[in-house]
Amino acid sequence: MDDSLAQAELAPHLPRPPLARAYLNWIGRIILSVVRTIHGLGAFALITLGVTFTKFWKASGLVHPMILLQIHRAGVRLLPMVTFVAFALGLVVIGQTVSLLNRFGAQDWAGIVMVTVIVRELGPLVTAFLVLARVGTVIVIELSTNRATGEVEALEALGIDPIHFLVMPRVLGLAASIFSLTVYMIIVSLVSGYLFAFLQDVPLRPGEYVNQLTSSLRWEDFALLALKSVSFGSVIAVVTCFHGLARPARLEEVGQVTSNAVVSSVIACVLLDAFFIIVYLII
Repeated sequence: MDDSLAQAELAPHLPRPPLARAYLNWIGRIILSVVRTIHGLGAFALITLGVTFTKFWKASGLVHPMILLQIHRAGVRLLPMVTFVAFALGLVVIGQTVSLLNRFGAQDWAGIVMVTVIVRELGPLVTAFLVLARVGTVIVIELSTNRATGEVEALEALGIDPIHFLVMPRVLGLAASIFSLTVYMIIVSLVSGYLFAFLQDVPLRPGEYVNQLTSSLRWEDFALLALKSVSFGSVIAVVTCFHGLARPARLEEVGQVTSNAVVSSVIACVLLDAFFIIVYLII
């Protein structure tokens, strides 16, 4: 008994095994890296917000066309892909859900299910991920390449604010694009979902389907949908621009920087979506 007590008292003072020490060091490095990234992203976001409010009308003849260019690149050019995904979403989610509800005689719940799944969750989140995959990666590659080749430093030497010239148009462009694409995806998904349900001979008239949707929607849904989609666009733009401009990277490191930016953007969007889920539950 005394021997076991003595071993228990000496255990905290014994040296840790090399494997355990290496594992703890690895966890510590990850935690420090996450803390530094969050700190840098927060500071970068605040700087971008300040520049947007103070310099929005400065050099508008040059900057505002760049915002429209970003809207065209992140919005108009993605319409065919968003249309295809919206039709697939309507087939997989709405068509199958309405058919399942009809099988159990619960077709009156179709509107609530559609609003919860498509309007509140999948519509904004899927649209954000599509824009991230097609445009967010391009932003990281462009900015990290500009930083690697010294173009960002050249702008600073000419007295041009890189945040105003490179970041602000992308933030505003992606925010507007994701909001517009989200509304478009939701409409196409709801319409295509009903068409697939109609082809399955589900006894649900168009008027009943529209009435269920309108009765399930509240004004909070429209307000939170706009806020959520704009937040997704702003977060993706800020995260990708931050990783592209955070540090001078060699050209061979551009791929790794892009991968880190995509992972950070996905995590940020998921956390933001969880926050809005809590808001929906509260209201």
